[in-house]
Amino acid sequence: MSKDEHLHAAAHEHSHNHAHSHTAAGKTLLLALALTLGFSVVEMIAGWRSGSLALLADAGHMVTDGAALGISALAAWLAAHPPSRRHTYGLGRAELLAALVNAVSMLVVVFMIASEAWQRFQNPGSIDGATVSVVALIGLLINLLVAWVLSRGERNLNVRAALLHVMGDALGSVAAIVAGAVIWFTGWTPIDPLLSILIGGLILASSLRLLREALHATLDGVPFAMDIEQIGQSLARVDGIREVHDLHVWPIAADRLALSAHVRLENLNDWPQALKGLTAVAAAQGIEHVTFQPENVAVAQPIRFISRHTS
Repeated sequence: MSKDEHLHAAAHEHSHNHAHSHTAAGKTLLLALALTLGFSVVEMIAGWRSGSLALLADAGHMVTDGAALGISALAAWLAAHPPSRRHTYGLGRAELLAALVNAVSMLVVVFMIASEAWQRFQNPGSIDGATVSVVALIGLLINLLVAWVLSRGERNLNVRAALLHVMGDALGSVAAIVAGAVIWFTGWTPIDPLLSILIGGLILASSLRLLREALHATLDGVPFAMDIEQIGQSLARVDGIREVHDLHVWPIAADRLALSAHVRLENLNDWPQALKGLTAVAAAQGIEHVTFQPENVAVAQPIRFISRHTS
């Protein structure tokens, strides 16, 4: 096999592996979608008949879960498509956009829960605590099953956003169970909107964290867990490398990172071996798509960015 054929085969295998992972994630999300939407209808009817805000809020949240899972599944399907002449990186960025949309939708859900809870404080009504507890318990089991299905698959930002919706809904089910039990045994109905607000606050905190991460990734930000200076110094310590500058790291999909940099060498004849070292350093950081621009420089030339001699 020639060098060009070998490179083509490696690129094809790399693309195939990513497409396979995105397809698997899409199937997982579709299964979670079917389970979530199926029970949301049951919970909505039970909430309406029992008069429970906590149960209705949980049912509404499950509907938004279904929408979130549908968006995530669509994004995973798009991300599985290979690169094209118009989209040379593929459509992996769709997963980042899906995570952003889902994070924003969670904030809308929190606002709706808080608004309805306030109305319920002003105008309390009768609630069938027994029905609320039983239906919410079944809902909790469904949510835990969906969460288990999602956690067994790909854990990129897109799936994490969908998982956040499901875990928030599981908390809503817990709140509905507690509210139903308290009303059943004591008749104290204010517990229903109080717990709804509490769960809304927990969902709000998680949603803001996800929104920050999704927005950062959509704007090509360096992942929060990475130190760009440390990466540059590691690259500069590769044998034969004198200096690294114009270093960039950005996400091209929910689970794929790209890196580009200009590297100055003491001798361009060392480039083939230096490239292997540079690629290995990037791979150790989980960066598979790399582009390096070699430049020749005299040993005595002043250092301008990141040097192998930097402490």
